[in-house]
Amino acid sequence: MAASTVIKNLNDGSIAAEDGTPTSVAASFTVGDLSIDGLSATQNEVTAYETRGTLNSVRHTSRTYPSVSFSAQLADYSDGTDVLLTDLMLKQGSQSSAVSTLGTNAEVYTVKITLTVEGTDHGDAADHTIVMDDVHVTAAMSEGDPNTVTFSGTIYGTVTMT
Repeated sequence: MAASTVIKNLNDGSIAAEDGTPTSVAASFTVGDLSIDGLSATQNEVTAYETRGTLNSVRHTSRTYPSVSFSAQLADYSDGTDVLLTDLMLKQGSQSSAVSTLGTNAEVYTVKITLTVEGTDHGDAADHTIVMDDVHVTAAMSEGDPNTVTFSGTIYGTVTMT
């Protein structure tokens, strides 16, 4: 199948998050600014070994961890019954007993984040996805016009693009 020739934009994407049970929630009111940083072929640091200014070797060393961030407009902060994105990401409210994607006994709470980008409506053979496993998320909230939340995370699992 040939590669797509239609450039995708913020109107083509949707974001979902899930915990380890898996409870899933679609991210409502996202603004289309998801960003992934630090992807590389091997997910390892590259170190140059030199002697007296001469490059002798370039090697892979310690593992690196990509980061992800995106923001959304806020309609609600937390809820004791309904599954809200902020509750799932921060393990609070209705999701206070959520399970980490690292397992039920994991000390660190992580989630799976999926970006789905519409492709079939543009003649592609399928929609496209970027799946980020085992993401530890923090949030920053801002009051304004409108109120917003920005989620930032470190990806400790795999990043799979289709």
